[in-house]
Amino acid sequence: MIVGIEGVVEHKEPTVVHLNVSGLIYEVFISLQTYGAIRDARVKLHTSHIIREDAQLLFGFFEKSEQVLFERLIKISGVGPKVAQAICSTFTPPQFAQVIAANDIAQLKRVPGIGPKSAGRILVELAGFDSELAMSAATPVAAASGEAALALESLGFKKEQVAKALAKCESDDTAGMVKEALKLLQKL
Repeated sequence: MIVGIEGVVEHKEPTVVHLNVSGLIYEVFISLQTYGAIRDARVKLHTSHIIREDAQLLFGFFEKSEQVLFERLIKISGVGPKVAQAICSTFTPPQFAQVIAANDIAQLKRVPGIGPKSAGRILVELAGFDSELAMSAATPVAAASGEAALALESLGFKKEQVAKALAKCESDDTAGMVKEALKLLQKL
């Protein structure tokens, strides 16, 4: 199993990059998020290696949290690597955590290849994954948002209300987010 790859970028497109690793060139499928993050000639990517009867596919991710999201998505019945990659291209992991927390089918339907039934099934399967995803995100703000969401939910607020309130918060630390969200939730 290939879990990471580091090499020189030979060719780069929005959905694929060719990496030269000691003379051997690998084709690695990437999301638009990863495409935007690759700026140097040499790159190191986290990978998911998919082995099928007819192909071996390598999917690369600049951020570990994006790989966590991808691997969780492909475990859902009816969601293959291409659909999971489309979701990763449409949303960053913290944004997708907000979609899950708000149970926002309309946002998920924006992803090419996902209809209302698929969106509903994905959100049901990923219930509760939003806090795990927020914690795995590399940014401290996303981790603080996940911690604030857990704190507010433990106080009895519904996930949808919490997600909407946290989206309006300006603080970047857990305590500040909880205080702001509580003020917003009192008005509801």
